[in-house]
Amino acid sequence: MSSTTKRVNVLIYTGPGASLSSVRHATWSLRRLLGPNYTVQTISSDQLLKEPWLATCALLVFPGGADAGYCRMLNGAGNRRIKQYVQMGGKYLGLCAGGYYGASKCEFEVGKKGMEVIGDRELGFFPGTCRGLAFAGFVYQSEAGARAVELQVNQDALTSAATQHFKSYYNGGGVFVDAEKFQEQGVEVLASFKEELHVEGGKIKAAVVFRKVGEGAALLTGPHPEFAGMNLNRSEPSNPDYSKIVDALLADDKSRTDFMKACLTKLGLQVSQEDQAVPSLSRLHLSFSQPDEITDLLQSWQEAGIISDETGEQIIKGEQDTFKLERDDDRWSMSSMKDALPSPVKKAADVLIDAVTTPTKPKAKPVEDEQNKADSTVDRTPDSDAITTRLSLHTTSLPDPKDTTNFNHHAFFANLQHYKTKHPGIAGDYGRVLLYGEVMTSTQTLLEKNPTLLSTLPIGTTATATTQISARGRGTNAWVSPPGSLMFSTVFKHSLTLSSSAPVVFVQYLAAMAVVQGIRTYDRGYETLPIRLKWPNDVYALDPAASPTDPAAYVKIGGILVNTSYSGGDYTLILGIGLNVLESSSPTTSLSRLLPTNKPLPPLTLEKLLASILSAFEALYARFCVVGFDLQFEKEYYEMWLHSGQVVTLESEGGVKARIQGITRDWGLLVAEEVVERGVGRRVELQSDSNSFDFLKGLVRRKV
Repeated sequence: MSSTTKRVNVLIYTGPGASLSSVRHATWSLRRLLGPNYTVQTISSDQLLKEPWLATCALLVFPGGADAGYCRMLNGAGNRRIKQYVQMGGKYLGLCAGGYYGASKCEFEVGKKGMEVIGDRELGFFPGTCRGLAFAGFVYQSEAGARAVELQVNQDALTSAATQHFKSYYNGGGVFVDAEKFQEQGVEVLASFKEELHVEGGKIKAAVVFRKVGEGAALLTGPHPEFAGMNLNRSEPSNPDYSKIVDALLADDKSRTDFMKACLTKLGLQVSQEDQAVPSLSRLHLSFSQPDEITDLLQSWQEAGIISDETGEQIIKGEQDTFKLERDDDRWSMSSMKDALPSPVKKAADVLIDAVTTPTKPKAKPVEDEQNKADSTVDRTPDSDAITTRLSLHTTSLPDPKDTTNFNHHAFFANLQHYKTKHPGIAGDYGRVLLYGEVMTSTQTLLEKNPTLLSTLPIGTTATATTQISARGRGTNAWVSPPGSLMFSTVFKHSLTLSSSAPVVFVQYLAAMAVVQGIRTYDRGYETLPIRLKWPNDVYALDPAASPTDPAAYVKIGGILVNTSYSGGDYTLILGIGLNVLESSSPTTSLSRLLPTNKPLPPLTLEKLLASILSAFEALYARFCVVGFDLQFEKEYYEMWLHSGQVVTLESEGGVKARIQGITRDWGLLVAEEVVERGVGRRVELQSDSNSFDFLKGLVRRKV
């Protein structure tokens, strides 16, 4: 793997066996402790088996649940991938069930009918047995066996730990038997159970263990140190002592957090200096380049019957999200935010409102209400699926820059008009309607998962956000996206009648070209920046510290995702683009780092770059609909891409070596010619949706 490849993804397994609750707790804690240095997301069993996630994964997490489910899905090929990943420098974190799974042998409820699980495990990161239950009472899908267990921290092994002991959530985990006997094999005990156990666990009663494995490392736990008391409800019918458990966890939350930070540091990850609160979803702003045109959209919503009137409020209920409509001349009512939240988190909203209206951030403290006395502070993230999103309709003027401090709508629309003049003949539809949110789940998901609302939006409607908390990418490919990244999705239609002359598959190529063209025409001096395309839909840049003659010196700065659906003779396309633009503390390369220091260029702004890329795409797409992917398009595309003459390995063809020739102009297939000693080798054509291209390793891998 090239030294320029950066491990920026933290992947949490969500396949069969994983508990939804455990996945949520792990996601919350890891985002809080590792953001913005890493992007924390989930990975399915199918993605783990088939996607090229290994090179960019900083940490692979197996949460609580049932490790037998992990075995069913991943024994064999999956576990070989995981072991290879760790051996080559990756890090594995096994929490409870993930801890059982990471040991050489699992013993669970031995002798108990219907519960017993005994067997060897393939990963073997801990060379002995993980035995449970450490404490009796566990019931699947229940909190009956939950408790707060006291852990003794081994500060000799965790030098950065600021605590000697703390109480951790526990529900069904094991003890790493005789861990002290495996010291010569590299096992370190990071924490031990202080209480008497339900099973024999050895002298030390190891609760958390660490071991270097090849170039990587594994950390396994029996309890759940990632569970925060603020994310647990006091009311739990299956466990009458549950409120006391929550109290104990809340009292030790700082020590628990310090322990988690020390564990992640032990694994070699860069922990945030300050805990990063997972951001709450914000209101959305819908604006037009000509504000009076929004009246037509409102009328179309009324005619489509998608607006309902509930207690005097106008609501759009999408297939996934619910939107409460507000006009820009409505009085800003902070109490309406609380009304939009489900009752268990309304009190949390009180604190959130204080945070919005008070210049200094209030200290986090537990907030009580009648239904959930453990509901937390600003830091607790309400379930986004349960919240009504406030959609502000700007009918009289563009949003005030004071209301959208990270995105200036006036600057965006002015630049959109400017770039329109550089592309004579375009209508200027793309970006004319803008949907902006300070914090969204994902611009792509918001549009894709609400098809009724999507069907009413004008061509070229663009959604953009400053921060996405559930960013979408192709497979598990992702990049760190703190503020400073440009993330947007654009809606348009492609007629079925164009299928033969202008196949829809080329849209991803046009989008990639538009990104490069939008950067090169951004302003004077930008035309020389070393930006290139990787087939089929990634944007790469030359590492400023590397040699331009080294292909591996190019690093990813952006990606493209196209979702397509068909209805009524047209394809509806949602084009999503993400681009690292401004300097940030993340470990990724950004566009701003490419700017020369000896010859200052006009500064980058997200508003201006978005306008430039949208205008470039609209011009390219309009031409494509007329002439298809003709020779001129082909020439322009090859001038931008990285692959001409590159020799690669074709995994789907038995590992043969082939030289990249280009793409076909009819269906956009990647063309490679087998390398032979004499004569001409056979020609191979590969589909973009069936193959992934590991550019740095020169490998074209078939997706199955």
